[in-house]
Amino acid sequence: MAKTMLHFLPYAFLLAAFVLACHGQERKVHIVYMGEQPKGDFSVASTHHSMLETVLGSTSSAKDSLIYSYGKSFNGFAARLSDEEVAKLSEMEGVVSVLPNHKLKLHTTRSWDFMGFSKGTLPAPIEGKVIIGVLDTGIWPESDSFNDDDFGPPPSKWKGKCTGANFTCNNKLIGARYYNSEDYYDTTDIKSPRDSEGHGSHTASTAAGREVPASYFGLAAGTARGGVPNARIAVYKVCWASGCASADVLAAFDDAIADGVDIISTSLGFPFPLEYLEDPIAIGSFHAMKYGILTSSSAGNSGPFPATVSNYAPWILTVAASTIDRRFVAKAVLGNGEIYSGLSVNNFDLNGKSYPLIWGGDAANFSAGANSVISSQCFDGAMNSYKVKGKIVFCERIGDGSGILSADGVGAIMADSLFTDSAFSFPLSATVITTEDGQRVLDYIRSTENPVATILVGETDKDVMAPYIPDLTAPGVDILAAWSPVAPPSIDFEDTRSVEYNIISGTSMSCPHASGAAAYVKAAHPKWSAAAIKSALMTTAHVLDPKKHDELEFAYGSGHINPLKAVKPGLVFDASEADYVHFLCKQGYNTTTLKLITGDNSSSCGRTKPGRAWDLNYPSFSLAVEDGQKIDAVFTRTVTNVGSPNSTYYIHAYTPYSRVSVTPSTLSFSAVGEKKSFTVKVSGPPISQQPIVSGAVLLTDGVHVVRSPLVIYTILPGAAYPSNSVLEKRPSFKGSSLYHGNGILGRN
Repeated sequence: MAKTMLHFLPYAFLLAAFVLACHGQERKVHIVYMGEQPKGDFSVASTHHSMLETVLGSTSSAKDSLIYSYGKSFNGFAARLSDEEVAKLSEMEGVVSVLPNHKLKLHTTRSWDFMGFSKGTLPAPIEGKVIIGVLDTGIWPESDSFNDDDFGPPPSKWKGKCTGANFTCNNKLIGARYYNSEDYYDTTDIKSPRDSEGHGSHTASTAAGREVPASYFGLAAGTARGGVPNARIAVYKVCWASGCASADVLAAFDDAIADGVDIISTSLGFPFPLEYLEDPIAIGSFHAMKYGILTSSSAGNSGPFPATVSNYAPWILTVAASTIDRRFVAKAVLGNGEIYSGLSVNNFDLNGKSYPLIWGGDAANFSAGANSVISSQCFDGAMNSYKVKGKIVFCERIGDGSGILSADGVGAIMADSLFTDSAFSFPLSATVITTEDGQRVLDYIRSTENPVATILVGETDKDVMAPYIPDLTAPGVDILAAWSPVAPPSIDFEDTRSVEYNIISGTSMSCPHASGAAAYVKAAHPKWSAAAIKSALMTTAHVLDPKKHDELEFAYGSGHINPLKAVKPGLVFDASEADYVHFLCKQGYNTTTLKLITGDNSSSCGRTKPGRAWDLNYPSFSLAVEDGQKIDAVFTRTVTNVGSPNSTYYIHAYTPYSRVSVTPSTLSFSAVGEKKSFTVKVSGPPISQQPIVSGAVLLTDGVHVVRSPLVIYTILPGAAYPSNSVLEKRPSFKGSSLYHGNGILGRN
């Protein structure tokens, strides 16, 4: 709806808006970030109001402009500002950056069992001390996944609250807030923490949902549960039908930190990486880290091309999505006896009856301006209902099925090789086969006088190749979890069916798996820092088979998450705020800016020059080599003993095509909490145009194996990382209108 409203706005209104924009007077929401909370007993809100009054010229204008005053956990505010006012505020003392109010995007029965984490070993009261803050689309509080049977009161550290009309929290769902800086609500939005999209209920229940029977129209029947079913959930609704505003995300971070959460889960982000001080998740998570709170974030779904990972700040746990050992398939059976198995969560049963089969290109709605090129893609409105009614349609790409449904079709066979691991739900009987099989289906249609087909009801298959998918990876494909009953249960937004549990895929689903695992480690070790928890999860991850993904660690990080082992990692790579400040100095940030961010006048870059931050105490090693240069790097690391008091670790390192030496080669500890340092030197001949080379540094005492990936890759001279210049090319079909030329509509 929001996309079409502009077509109906009066011309005079549009002209006025254009004139205002041209003169720089149109006010839009911006974030004025000012770093750490100032020390001392005074009102930051008064400071923010005074700054606005100075720039806007009056008390009333300042009051009307101010939306949020961030002052619980860090310093800043959100306000409606013109371009001229933004420029003035940017120059004011104490301002780190002024950010536009960008919109971020929203990036289980079997998944926890697949990880070997059928159930945690920690007692329920221990889990119950941990609070997971979920920044998402809200939650459906009446879902069985969030019942509080046998739960005691929230931990005494909890300082949050439950807001919103017709919304009730309990001892499981202990807090709920909502934010909308633009004050815009779609007709589907509910003005409360209540979830109308489904996404937030899904992520919250994946992280910490209770154990409940669940299925999707009978598929994937079993017990759905989160990683820590006894942990508490606090919900911060920052996402609406129109997206997730930066100002709202920062407001939620400000509240969540002050409320007393232990883990923050954010299954959202930008479709591309931003500078740290332009990214609200990077800013909010930095301040959360200072309070010992780990932020778990989705890596985004823009891969596998280079430089597409979002939420990449080193103080964030960045999570990729992997498959689990099941997949949902639906078979298309043609009249000639050929059977093609495709991915689909298909609950529609045609009872084996065959229906006429046509190619979408032969059913163009010419009266609506469509042609065979457009209708071959089966777009909504492009299909001729006279020809589609009562038939199964072959479509040359994946869609939401609405085009066939609205034209009274029975089902759809879609061909698309871009989606080879995740199944989608559709509003009618449908399946997604490969483009190669799609060509065979089209050949059958072209060579048969009366082609027919049927689509069988969905099945659940065991996927023995899983996971095949960037700190680490967690299950994110075909995940069953709680859903909002008012949200559509398929990828068609007009689907009016209702479900309590749904099956969806993406890094949004993997993030809460990591959040739940992090909460489990936090429950076992409540005093561990955010960096220590992240290290434990990364160094104990299952090692993945590099043959299953060309991008290796760039795709799956340290490996597949292993919560049980992460509780006993042996050693951790810890890091403090000072370590990250030094890292930011190497990234080119100056002392003045860092003093504002940290609130500490001792924060200084000193003589530190921008360059490679190889000495950040990180649980992995990454070496970018400019084309034609030698392999030459020295990494320093410090590990903290969290295992046996008296232990000796032997260090072994390896990587192809280069020499790796470690000094010292053994580390002996005599107490828990003792720290020891070592140096890794990597050397080798000049290299050019080298794909990623995968190695590792391993520390073992005979009981624990602490593994850190070591990767070497080449970049262009002067570049910071490999550039993303590869464009997607979609195969076309012989005999169709897309066969000749470059394939119109060939790119998403």
